[in-house]
Amino acid sequence: MKASTLFLNRMLPVGLALGTAWAARGQIGHEYGATWAAAIGILTIIALSDRKDWYDRLPVIVVLGAIAWGAGGMISYGKIVGYGHAADYLNVSYGLLMLVIIGALYGFLGGGITALALSNTPENKVDWAAVFTQMFAGGYLFWGIFIFQLEWFMTPPRSELWAACMGAALALGWYLYRNGYTYALRTAFYSALGAGFGFGFGNFLQRMGYTSGIKFNWWNVMEYSTGFFGGLGMAYGIFSVNSWPKTVAPDRVANATAWVFLIILLPVINLIEGVNTKTMMSTGKDINSTDPAAFAFNWQAIMWVMSILFMIGLTFYYKPASEGASSQRKTTTLTLVYLAWYIIISNVISAIWLTPKFSSQHLYWVNLIVLWLLMRKSPKFPETGAESSISVSWPYAALKWWLAALLCILILSYIAISIGYVHPNAQIRFE
Repeated sequence: MKASTLFLNRMLPVGLALGTAWAARGQIGHEYGATWAAAIGILTIIALSDRKDWYDRLPVIVVLGAIAWGAGGMISYGKIVGYGHAADYLNVSYGLLMLVIIGALYGFLGGGITALALSNTPENKVDWAAVFTQMFAGGYLFWGIFIFQLEWFMTPPRSELWAACMGAALALGWYLYRNGYTYALRTAFYSALGAGFGFGFGNFLQRMGYTSGIKFNWWNVMEYSTGFFGGLGMAYGIFSVNSWPKTVAPDRVANATAWVFLIILLPVINLIEGVNTKTMMSTGKDINSTDPAAFAFNWQAIMWVMSILFMIGLTFYYKPASEGASSQRKTTTLTLVYLAWYIIISNVISAIWLTPKFSSQHLYWVNLIVLWLLMRKSPKFPETGAESSISVSWPYAALKWWLAALLCILILSYIAISIGYVHPNAQIRFE
């Protein structure tokens, strides 16, 4: 596939989908919000794949990858973003580089597990119990040694669970390497590169946005950047490979269980945690509602009724445990509807229909329309077959891109302090 075709027809749609969803996730937050956003990005990859074996296992693949992406949601980064708004080079470069690490952990875990699910073949079946046990052990040991014992704090006094994610990522990488999952390992590295650079670059864009004086949700721009570049990296890792091997046969029970999580449990958790009474009453007060409590109750009820209709409609349309689900058209529709559902939740929390001003919330719909146009016609992905070889030099190519990204971040840090603007809520890590 030509580089231009790869970008326009594969990478760009995934970047738009994950970027939009990650920005919408900003209204909800935490692991559950990141999991839904990641699910949208992975759905886009499967919809564009033209692979029946991936369609047949869609619920399982999406849930595994989405949970792995979402695990990074436990990392605290609020103060680190503040470091990127400081006045001196040391604090700014530290803040941007730490955001690169945090974003890379999102991408490595999410992209690696997604690609591992795609690499699960009859000849080389994945031992999922071993994978997650080793990741848990690696996360606990890394946190225990570097945080509890050595006290190498990234963002005191906030949570240092970045170390747990780092240990889990190292354990995952070691599992992929020693078991010959080269495709998955390569995808993990490029996904980490995209999400890591996107997070650091997004913090720079946020600072430049505040410097401009333009009133906009610049925090949202940073979130979009993380998802957009993370989506580009994951899509490149997957679609730049000539031919993935055929995966294991779908399991009806596993598909049905994963579908319940994807269409029922995950949305319910997001509704409970994101569209709760406290959140909606706060929204009501922000728009000067005469009765914030009634406002909260009414919109909670609307969201629950609408979401139940989405759950029922998608389940009957897609039929995840049957052969009828295996089509590009149905998977594309599922992807667009699932993203639209998430955007509506974000819109409701922000009450954009009651605020007469343009915001990033409106741009989500523009992104959705562009995504629909890009996904309407897409060239076929190479047929399944024997696993094609990857150049043994791919680690060196990935390393060069990583070095270029880090150099770019250091240059952007210098540009940031040269502008002269310092945000009032800037944080200081080093005096």
